[in-house]
Amino acid sequence: MNKPFIAADGLPRCAWCAGAPEFVPYHDHEWGFPVDNDQRLFEKICLESFQSGLSWRTILNKRDNFRAAFAQFDFNKVAQFNDADIERLLQDAGIVRHRGKIEAVINNAKCAQALVEEAGSLAAFFWQFEAKPDADRIPQSQTTTAESVALAKALKKRGWKFVGPTTAFAFIQAMGLINDHTPECISRSKVAQARAAFTPPKN
Repeated sequence: MNKPFIAADGLPRCAWCAGAPEFVPYHDHEWGFPVDNDQRLFEKICLESFQSGLSWRTILNKRDNFRAAFAQFDFNKVAQFNDADIERLLQDAGIVRHRGKIEAVINNAKCAQALVEEAGSLAAFFWQFEAKPDADRIPQSQTTTAESVALAKALKKRGWKFVGPTTAFAFIQAMGLINDHTPECISRSKVAQARAAFTPPKN
């Protein structure tokens, strides 16, 4: 297990916070806290897809650009994107200009609409894959879990693209479907409290 990162405030955090200054506020205020907002869930799974093969720092620093480019990740709007939008996005230096990933976001927006019809909301669907508490599990010791494999399989069955088990697990970690903060991290107890107070959506 990596030693905790000691930030400027003298408090311990997950070791990956040492990777860049902008990781600390993201870690402290977002990563691992439970999310049930469909737009935020769609945004995150899209950004995780874009991250494939790249660093999260690259994606995080471009997040506002991605939001502007993809209609704030309103999947009902993104589902209407056409070939002209794809060409526009391929010329947008503020995002990652990867045709396959751009096309996947548009495809996945349409799949998200269908998933809302099926499950009532994206949140209701995704929270079916919440990781069950495991006292013996070492946080951040895996890149996939049974839940992430199952989620990736379920999404692929429904036509989603660029969402494999590793991407699915990064999504599960970030959106609070598991508390994967390390034991020494100041956010672990905060996330535990937030998860305890959170009611997973059913529809």
